[in-house]
Amino acid sequence: MLENGPKEATIRYLDADYQILSNGSFVRCAVTGKPIDLDELKYWSVERQEAYIDVHASLAREQESAKA
Repeated sequence: MLENGPKEATIRYLDADYQILSNGSFVRCAVTGKPIDLDELKYWSVERQEAYIDVHASLAREQESAKA
């Protein structure tokens, strides 16, 4: 059976790029849970292997991690 609609990608985040491990058109923001189209993906953490929808989500995760 064919799957309709967008599929979530699995990605390995690298220093200035990323590697697609399983095809898809989007990933989810680790902070908000919102989908991020791959062509709009600009913020991620190599250390945590997480994507972020914007700089605010990235900063929020960084501050949260610093408290732990």
